Amino acid sequence: MRHAAFKIFAVLLLLPLAAQAQDWAKARLDASPRHHEYVALKHDGRTVQAFVAYPEVSRKAPVVILIHEIFGLTDWAREMADEIAAAGYIVIAPDLLSGHGPNGGDFSSFTSQNDATKAVSGLNPDEVNADLDAAADYAKTIPSANGKLAVAGFCWGGGKSFAFAAHRHGLNAAFVFYGPAPSDLAAITAPVYGFYAGNDARISATVPATTEAMKAAHKKYEPVIYDGAGHGFMRAGEAPDPTPANKKAREEGFERLVKLLGAM
Repeated sequence: MRHAAFKIFAVLLLLPLAAQAQDWAKARLDASPRHHEYVALKHDGRTVQAFVAYPEVSRKAPVVILIHEIFGLTDWAREMADEIAAAGYIVIAPDLLSGHGPNGGDFSSFTSQNDATKAVSGLNPDEVNADLDAAADYAKTIPSANGKLAVAGFCWGGGKSFAFAAHRHGLNAAFVFYGPAPSDLAAITAPVYGFYAGNDARISATVPATTEAMKAAHKKYEPVIYDGAGHGFMRAGEAPDPTPANKKAREEGFERLVKLLGAM
C-alpha cells in the first residue's frame, strides 16, 4: 500500500515536468532539417542565451524575434521558432530567464513549471526590453539577414511584443498573440497585428479599447479574434489533442502571420 502511494506521489511530482517537456513539440523540433544554434547576447554585464533557427533559403531573410510564453523558452517555443524559420525567416528566441534560474541558470535549470512561470512573471520590464534590444542588435550582425526585423510574442510574450513595439524604433512589424497593450502607445512606429481568442475575455475584452486608443494615436493596429478558440491556441491548436476551434485558429493564425511577414 505504501509502495503504491509512493508511486502516485512520484507521478504527481513529475506532472509539472511533463507539461514543461512537451515531448510532442520536442520530437518535431528534433526532426527538423533546419540549422539551430544558441548564441550568447551580452549587454550591461548580463548574458542572455538565445535559440536561433535558420531557414533553408538561398537569399537573405528577415529576422523575427520570438518572445516566449509565461512558461518560458519551452520545447514548444523553440518548435514555433523552427516553424517560422521553415516559412523563410531567421528567428531569434531569447531565453528571458537567463540568469534567473536556480544557481543563476536559465529556463532549463528549472525543475518545476510553476517555479519557471513565477520567475517569468517577476521579470523586470526594463530588463526584458534590454534583452530584446540585444536580440535586435544581434540581428543586424547576421550576414544572411536582409535588415528587416519583426517581433512576435505569445501569451505573456504577446504583451511584451506590444510593449517592445512602443520601446524600439525601426521594427517592420509587431505580432501580438493574445497579449494586452501597454499603457503608452505614442512611441509605436511599426504596424501592430493582433491575434486573439474568442473564449479569452480576460484579453479579448481589451481589444475594443486598444483599437480606439491606437486609432486616436494614429497607429496601425489590425486585430483578429478567432471565435471559439481559447488562450494559447497557437500552442494548444497543434498539440496532439486540439479542440476543433483551437486547431482552426492555429492554422488560420499561422497562415496570417506568414502572409503578413511576407508583406513587410
